[in-house]
Amino acid sequence: MRRPPPDVEPCIHTPQRIAAVAAVLAEDGVAPAQTLAHSGLDASALRAPETRVSYRQIATVFRNALRLARDPAVALRAGAHMRLTAYGLYGYALLSSTTQAEAMEFAVKYNRAMGPVADITHVIEQGVESFRYDALLTPDSADPLHRFALEFTFSAHLSLSRDLFGPSFSFEEVRAAYAAPDHAPAYGQVLGCPVRFDQPFNELRIGAEWHQRQPRLPDAATHGMARELCGQFLAELPHSGGIASTVRRTLVEQMPWRFPRIDTMAQTLALEPRTLRRKLEAQGTSYREILAEVRRTLAIEYLRKTRMTTEEIASRLGYSDSANFRHAFVRWTGKAPHEYRRG
Repeated sequence: MRRPPPDVEPCIHTPQRIAAVAAVLAEDGVAPAQTLAHSGLDASALRAPETRVSYRQIATVFRNALRLARDPAVALRAGAHMRLTAYGLYGYALLSSTTQAEAMEFAVKYNRAMGPVADITHVIEQGVESFRYDALLTPDSADPLHRFALEFTFSAHLSLSRDLFGPSFSFEEVRAAYAAPDHAPAYGQVLGCPVRFDQPFNELRIGAEWHQRQPRLPDAATHGMARELCGQFLAELPHSGGIASTVRRTLVEQMPWRFPRIDTMAQTLALEPRTLRRKLEAQGTSYREILAEVRRTLAIEYLRKTRMTTEEIASRLGYSDSANFRHAFVRWTGKAPHEYRRG
């Protein structure tokens, strides 16, 4: 079962992913100030140990990179900058795992602790071991940000695995659930294995020779300590997002069939409407923006995973008629609902 998307507002993650993208663009002559535009960050913040960033900031920088990059393979190159040390405590726990099975179990269970741009699942089917990924920054597979996040993740996974198991580590095959981009040849050059597109899953397949390989510095006591601290961090995540995250969770979890006006939401949260507006503005958003984001996410999930008609989805999302929903969906994704479902 797919996990709910992370809250996009909390500034709780280290900036290494943003720094990796900024570094690669700088190699190509793009100034960090351009890469970081509208993110609230500057180059000095990326070097400061106390800096923490949100998913909204990561998405902003990734979109800037899509617009500014002269090399379409920039995400693949940036992911290669994600060495083991970029993952902090999470990387420390992986390195000290006593077996590969323990490392893989930990990687999946505590993935959200290190601010990933894609969720991970470990799968074994007919003796073939693989990792499957779902992009987190956008639910829309047609959004270029979706592919950018997965390219970054594929390359980062390879870089991390080589630090864990040795420089000769390689994937048996990479499979992508999207069409081959124009820069598809760069995948093989960066990832060093066969790559297939238009597949059922975004998947990294592991060769049999690596199934039993042990991480290079196993230490049971160190791994146990790091695991415990990562668990504490994950337990605190639901409480770290501020009012915007609270509103989003309330809309998704408690009111999926009736989207209230802001005064009703404020009453639910024991706030005055103007207080709620002020708190949301302080986080750089509004009730209208959050409501549109939730509707967009649910609409895409309904089209992907159910057989509900456009009229039924429009009603479920609180639209007065299906035409209004269709107009909104085209604005969000560039496609009509029936086109998106067919794609």
